[in-house]
Amino acid sequence: MKYDLIIVGAGPSGIFTALELKRRKPNEKILLIEQGKPMGKRNCPKDITKNCINCRPFCSITTGFSGAGAFSDGKLSLSPEVGGDLPDLIGYNYTQELIEYTDKIYLEFGADDRVEGVEAKEEIKEIRRKAIEAGLKLVDCPIRHLGTEKAQEIYQKLEDFLIDKGVEVRFNTQATDIIVEGRVIKGVVITDSLKKEKYEEVYSDTVVISAGRKGADWVKSLCVKHNINHRAGTVDIGVRIEVRNEVMERVNNILYESKLIGYPGPFKDKVRTFCQNPGGVVSQENYDNNLAVVNGHSYKDRKTNNTNLAILSSHNFKDPFNEPIKYGTKVAELLNMLGDGKIIVQRYGDILDGKRTWAHELSRSNVVPTLPDAVAGDITSAMPYRTMTNILNFIEALDIVVPGFAGTETLLYGPEVKFYSNKVEISKDFETNIKNLYCLGDASGWTRGLMMSSLMGVRMGQILEERGHSTF
Repeated sequence: MKYDLIIVGAGPSGIFTALELKRRKPNEKILLIEQGKPMGKRNCPKDITKNCINCRPFCSITTGFSGAGAFSDGKLSLSPEVGGDLPDLIGYNYTQELIEYTDKIYLEFGADDRVEGVEAKEEIKEIRRKAIEAGLKLVDCPIRHLGTEKAQEIYQKLEDFLIDKGVEVRFNTQATDIIVEGRVIKGVVITDSLKKEKYEEVYSDTVVISAGRKGADWVKSLCVKHNINHRAGTVDIGVRIEVRNEVMERVNNILYESKLIGYPGPFKDKVRTFCQNPGGVVSQENYDNNLAVVNGHSYKDRKTNNTNLAILSSHNFKDPFNEPIKYGTKVAELLNMLGDGKIIVQRYGDILDGKRTWAHELSRSNVVPTLPDAVAGDITSAMPYRTMTNILNFIEALDIVVPGFAGTETLLYGPEVKFYSNKVEISKDFETNIKNLYCLGDASGWTRGLMMSSLMGVRMGQILEERGHSTF
């Protein structure tokens, strides 16, 4: 079968590519391939079991329509300062224009019209002053908070819209390879995600790869096999912090999410906060080979007593090593081994005292873990020394901005690793060095998060329309 366009991956970049192109060219024959389930059939059994049961063949939190975005906090960062390196490719001002355009689409499909972090300007100045005192940079970024449950409602509407407009969506279908002839894309090889028995070839002269963070390793393998230009990027390794809401209350109320960047000694690596969730919960995501990593999200209406956020340390490698995804995977595997396949949680005070944390110590703590099956243990036994030093020194600095953040009962969960370190070399129109093969979103290495990934899809749809796109 031949299509005008094949999109691999129904995450935000793939969804918005199909949405924008269908609105501009309603008659386009589009195939959207997704290895997971439809939005309405995605659920995590852990809500009932309270323990991760390692769903097969894929984790519903990371796989399915809208990708990991459906089970994220659902935050739209409305500034080019946040969300990856796309402004370096297409320009800062143009990125801002696309953010505003894409934001209106989210509003059209039901996003909350409230924007966090744009009021209380004097209070923001005071937080910035404290950040400067601590040697940190506060990044201004208005936030539109969807909430996990509201994000799922929005993506369900988007799924319904695409199907209603004639987009063919093949769920439980895995792309295993691409078809290339003479450095020109010709199609995609697919198989059934559940049975994995029958391979099929689907054809198009235009293919968009939008495989998400979970697909970053697969995209890297395509780059190697088909000589697609790429380079090693940055690998972010860290922990997820959890504290009582009382500690973060002022920052939560003023900014909702405090995006702070520092370069603590002695290594001066970039360390940053990421994905802050007031009243949220710590969650687990499972990747291939039973790799468990920690994340966090918050609901719009259902709140807990805790706030969680990630602290990520960035690492860059040079010759002879150029496998940052494998490096991050090995760190995660070691932590998983110590936790017997579970996420490890440790108190900050125990780290300073040079001891592991025990379950009975957590049970009498002011900070009650929101990840019920996390295993009390010792993160420092597996986390690289450089990474752990960066994190601890950053926490100490952050305590100046948020007094009490470096409390003895502050919880650290590990591992938190972001698998988007392979960066595909693409043009301003997102085209690879294989003609008419495009790469978008987190798997491309150029974006991080919902908004940047979504607007990359929007722009992709516009580019295809501008090129007079059609294979018939």
